[in-house]
Formats: sequence, C-alpha cells, structure tokens
Amino acid sequence: MRTAILDIGSVSAHLKIVDLEPGEPPRQVRSVKRPTRLAGAIGRDGRLGPAAAGRIGTAVAGTLAVARDEGVQELIAFGTSALRDAADRAEIVAGLAARTGVEPAFLTGVDEARLTFLAVREWYGWSAGPLLLADIGGGSLEIAAGDGAEPGTALSLPLGAGRLTRERLPGDPPRSKDVDHLRRFVRDRLAECLPRAAARPWTIFPEAGTGTGRAVATSKIFTQLAKLTRGKDEQGRRVLRHKDLRAWIPRLAGMNAAERAGLKGVSTSRSRQILAGAVVADAVMRHLGTPRMEICPWALREGIALRRLRQLGGQTPCHDDISHLLQPMPEGRARLHAVGSAGAGA
Repeated sequence: MRTAILDIGSVSAHLKIVDLEPGEPPRQVRSVKRPTRLAGAIGRDGRLGPAAAGRIGTAVAGTLAVARDEGVQELIAFGTSALRDAADRAEIVAGLAARTGVEPAFLTGVDEARLTFLAVREWYGWSAGPLLLADIGGGSLEIAAGDGAEPGTALSLPLGAGRLTRERLPGDPPRSKDVDHLRRFVRDRLAECLPRAAARPWTIFPEAGTGTGRAVATSKIFTQLAKLTRGKDEQGRRVLRHKDLRAWIPRLAGMNAAERAGLKGVSTSRSRQILAGAVVADAVMRHLGTPRMEICPWALREGIALRRLRQLGGQTPCHDDISHLLQPMPEGRARLHAVGSAGAGA
C-alpha cells in the first residue's frame, strides 16, 4: 500500500510517502515540504487569519501534486497544534477541503506522544530497555516513557517553542527579564504537571545511556540544539548534553533571530524560537535528571506509518488513534482558486 502521511505544521506541510507491506519494514519513497509559516501568524484573538489559511492551501496543493505523481493510494492527513488550536480552525479546514479535497483531522497531544514513542521503540528495539522520550514542537511539549511498545506514561503540555516565543519573548533579542520569566514559567509548569504522571517511570534511569534505559529526544528543535552544541557520543550518534545546552542559553538570549540563523545547525525558520526551545529542553533535562538525550531520527510520522502497517497486517492495536485520519486521495488536480477564507493571501 503506497501511503502518504501529510503533517500540516507550524513551519511547513510535510508529506512523507511510504510503501507499507505487512511483514516488511516501512520503505520511504519520497519526502517533500512546502512552507506554511504559521508560528508568527496567530493573532491575539487566536485566529490564524486568511493569509495563513492561503499559505496552508498552497502548501497542501503542492504536496498533493507530488503524491499523485508517485501513485499514492491513500492519504493520512492531520494538523498539529498551530492549526489544531487556532480559533478559526473550522473555517480553515472547510476552505482547505473545498480547495484541495483534503480535510485534515487532528491528533490529541497524548496521541502524538504515544505514536512518537512507538516510532522510537521501533528504532531502538527491545534491547534498549526502558525509554524516556521528549519532543518539543511548535505548540506543545510531548513526554512519554515506558518499557513496552506502548508507553506507560504519555502526556502533552502547551510548552511548544513557537507558542512560548510568541507569548513570552516579544523582543528580538528578548529582554533578559523576559528570558528569566520564561525559565521560571516553564520550570513551574513542569513541576506542577509531571508529578501527576503515572508511576514516574523515568526514575529507573540512574543515568541516561548506561544500558539500563535511554533518554531520547525527537523533533527539529532538539536536533538543531544537538547540532549547535556539536554533541556526539562514542559511536558518533548525535546527542544533546545538558551541560553544553546550559552554556548556550545565555549566548542565544543575547542574539537576535538573524544572528542565530547564522549559527551552525540553526535554520532560519526556527531561529526565533530556538531560544524558547533551549529553555524548555533545559527544564526537561533538569527536571527529569537526564544528563544527555540521544537524538532519534524517527518521530511522529514514522509512528503513524508503523501504526498503519500493523492495521494492514490485521493486528488490533491497543489504541485506534489514526483511523480518523485516513482518507482516499482526492481525485484530479487540486483546485487553485480560492474558496472562502482559505484562498485569501494565497
């Protein structure tokens, strides 16, 4: 089954095309991105607005053209927190469906944590032992942990790098007092929410990476922080060390977005939010006692592919968290005319 997984995120619409055959590992055919630039588009009223809706429509239309060229048979389309939490979400989704034939559905933050954990478990295998996972997105932070294929604990907090930058770091560069307030805010939210997690399974790690378990990070934010700090382990795998991250936060705080974009490993699209991402990563590693986190190349889209592969193989999953995302490929070319608010600004 040739399947396209379309993730409409705060930076881009990312289409991953995979061949899924029961008994075989997922085989990636192609991956393509089109810009959405939603992170800075959310107004004080929580609406993305017509210009952002237009960019979403153009991005989705562009990815669909690639999917048709590759003979995709089914589509799994979803929006992450920037679209999911928008006050005008219903208008944007309706306009997108009219314009392209795609009607994205949504995962909860806990679903995202669970599916990302599934991908990380598949990547590392059972020999890795218990896993602790952290994923910093544009709108939310996901944490999951456990020793099985499914996490024993999965939670999502509104501590995404884009959200925090927009709400709490208005300057470029930000004022030092705003950075201090952000660090206290993130620390307090973690202290408030994490003790409620069932069984606190990460306490089984005397130290990440010792063989008794692994502390793992996914997402562009963590990957770029690891590149920035030049973290590698003895096997050459990319890691983020807490002591190196702490040393970089004051430096990032003193730079504007253009200066950060000139740093090795930091992309222009994430140069504004990399500081907030570093603050969240620092707080997570401090709170959970992880001196380092390995960077896993598999994340949410791979977890969705694995879940779908199990469905195609007749397995009954513990959680039916993706069936509502499935839809047939829209017929014909995506309509390029605007419909309602989704077309404005395209």
